[in-house]
Amino acid sequence: MASLIQSRLVLLVAFAFAVMGDPVSSVAYAIEAALRALHGDLGLLIPTMGLVLGIIALVSLNYHQLYARFPEGGGDAAATGAAFGEGWAFLPLGSLIVDYTLTITISVAAGASAIIAYLPGLATFRIPLALGLLAVVAGLTWFGHGGRLVFATMTIAFVAVALVVVARGFFAPVAHGSAPLASADHHESGALAVLLAFPVAMALATGVEAPSSAIAQLGQLDDSGRRHFGRITLWLMLAIVVALTVGLSVLAVTLRVGIPPADSTQIAEIARTAAGDGSLFAAFQVTTAILLLAAASSSFQAGPGLLKALSEVGGGVGVLPRRLGQANRYHTPYWGVVVFLAISAAIVVAAGAREQRVVLFYAVAVFAAFLCGLLAMARFFRAERRRLLQTTSVVGALAVALTLAVNVARGYPVVSLLAALALAVTLHAFWVRAGRPRGVDQAERMAEAAPAPGESADAPPASSN
Repeated sequence: MASLIQSRLVLLVAFAFAVMGDPVSSVAYAIEAALRALHGDLGLLIPTMGLVLGIIALVSLNYHQLYARFPEGGGDAAATGAAFGEGWAFLPLGSLIVDYTLTITISVAAGASAIIAYLPGLATFRIPLALGLLAVVAGLTWFGHGGRLVFATMTIAFVAVALVVVARGFFAPVAHGSAPLASADHHESGALAVLLAFPVAMALATGVEAPSSAIAQLGQLDDSGRRHFGRITLWLMLAIVVALTVGLSVLAVTLRVGIPPADSTQIAEIARTAAGDGSLFAAFQVTTAILLLAAASSSFQAGPGLLKALSEVGGGVGVLPRRLGQANRYHTPYWGVVVFLAISAAIVVAAGAREQRVVLFYAVAVFAAFLCGLLAMARFFRAERRRLLQTTSVVGALAVALTLAVNVARGYPVVSLLAALALAVTLHAFWVRAGRPRGVDQAERMAEAAPAPGESADAPPASSN
């Protein structure tokens, strides 16, 4: 009995900390993105990040209920398909494909920035450095999903070092910055400034949906076990994100750490101001970079896996060409990896490997998936006359819709939304041409599920009936 409990605990830790790598790593750029949107007004940083965390908590309540309805996994696509019809599942699927691409891009760019913040001499090689990191992560993806425990260790290391930095900053900071609490050229009212800035910082919410589909990896557990693991992961993830975000945001204000120099990042400057240039700062930068690359690796697995699930190979839905489902002996769909590598490399170059240029596009696509999931759950609760839960989902949907509207109103971020919609429409057209095969709403679950023993990438496609 004791050994069973111990093995379950190890599995939970490995699963939870591996899955939460994406939202935890978002701390590396989301706080700075908020401050830039506030034009450097440190006085409004804490209320802005507080609003962001409040909306994330509201969305998390929705996912807590989603686990009860879909304990086998499937996420927003499963909920949307069940609520509105299978064809509508392409909306969250198209959004997730864009989100995976941008997660890879922003993570390697932010990883390069973390390295440059510690080794400024590499600043002139920013783009080659980011492309090199991208190639390394793509190469490691060749070996499949075997790194769950490694990813979990990376997340734990970053959280531990970050908490030490925060504690050092509160009790014994090495220095204080000189940034003003309010920017002299900031003319908007406080409430309006927060309203315009918080949607950019909602990049912090990306990855919140990850456990809802990742629980499909836990084939050794029954529905009840997967539901419990998903919910524990969700709230542990939220607690860690809240602790790190609040801690680093408060430090930024109290230590007067504003918009960083061109070759640094805000959290690097917070760590430097709190801990100096010694070993603690080095450890913080190293764990930050490694965690960001782990987040990129996770999307390098999830994105091609989703394309494989939609392909004509290995029991996939049968929407995409067979080649996108072909996998190596580690069950890695290598052509899918090539697709994500090529697109991400192009975006890295276009953005100059600057994560703050990508973040404006990043906090858009995944919110279309959030919106689909929230509306689906609201429809379920309405049919079941669960008024309080219905209200929670509707309020969450309104908050997500506001985030989308404000971000899209900025102009260029509409490209992310249009790309997601274009993918959804294209995939839907392929689906209709293929005879509307069943299983589209289970694509997220199929992408995450562990391959059965002896499964071949060239197995015949699933039946269309």
